[in-house]
Amino acid sequence: MDNTRVETTPKDFFLHLGVIVTLYVAVISLINLLFTVIDTAFPKVLQYNYHSSSSISWPVASLIIIFPLYIFLSWLLIRDYKTIPAKRDLGIRKWLLYITLFVTGIAVITDLITLIYYFLDGQTMTAGFILKVLTVLVVAGVVFVYYISDLKGKISDKNNKIFAIIAGVIVLASIVVGFVVIGSPATQRERKHDDQRVNDLQGIQGQVVNYWQQKEVLPKSLEDLSDPIMGFVVPKDPKTGDPYSYEAVSKFGFKLCAVFGAESIDRNSDYTKPIPVGYVGPQSENWKHSIGESCFDRIIDPQKFPPYSKRI
Repeated sequence: MDNTRVETTPKDFFLHLGVIVTLYVAVISLINLLFTVIDTAFPKVLQYNYHSSSSISWPVASLIIIFPLYIFLSWLLIRDYKTIPAKRDLGIRKWLLYITLFVTGIAVITDLITLIYYFLDGQTMTAGFILKVLTVLVVAGVVFVYYISDLKGKISDKNNKIFAIIAGVIVLASIVVGFVVIGSPATQRERKHDDQRVNDLQGIQGQVVNYWQQKEVLPKSLEDLSDPIMGFVVPKDPKTGDPYSYEAVSKFGFKLCAVFGAESIDRNSDYTKPIPVGYVGPQSENWKHSIGESCFDRIIDPQKFPPYSKRI
């Protein structure tokens, strides 16, 4: 038995710290990616957002850079252990491993408590919720089992290679699934433009309501909304620069249209009736759209938005 003791060098400190930090970032990014995919594939029934522009750009970018770095730093550590086996007993290594085991153990316990709580509380166990529970359980569980085995010296070179290959396949498969469910980078760019279009239409809608409250008549065109004193400039399409379409269809009703680059990810039923502006409920502010031109019918509710002249 080799009782040789070695001192912790700056290289040892930062190498061990680098492995743990990259591990944490990679695990958090992977869970974040999978959660986003699950939220998109299994949206909450009672979530009334007009569309989800959930992005996987950050977790994917993190995984592409951090995960290979984690594998590389781990390989450097393993090479050091082969050269100087006594380095396995370094204090920095044991501290970081035990901290990792503590964190992952807490994650697994909290995950299971949440599952049991939802069951006992009678809450709906949706497919999305179950998949999230399994995601945390599997990812944290694998990290826990691997590092407790490593701490006990039960991980061979062959096991390390198998772990690296399996982890790489899981990360790559998660990224591919993410792009399949969320969309390609080109689709993500289109959705960002669509988000801006919806924001622009919401702003225009507010100005139309304000115009009606002031004059008790709808504007004839969007140019009527321009107000240099108040600083409002009618926005245009963020990609093409074309103006948005507007039409007054009745005394209280108007229509806003825009050309969208991607289909919205609907979380609601397909509401087809004109929606009263100011209405509060599941149909409020529905901005569901398809690819191409989509129009939104709005009806001003005079009781909710009375003319300024009639306010007491």
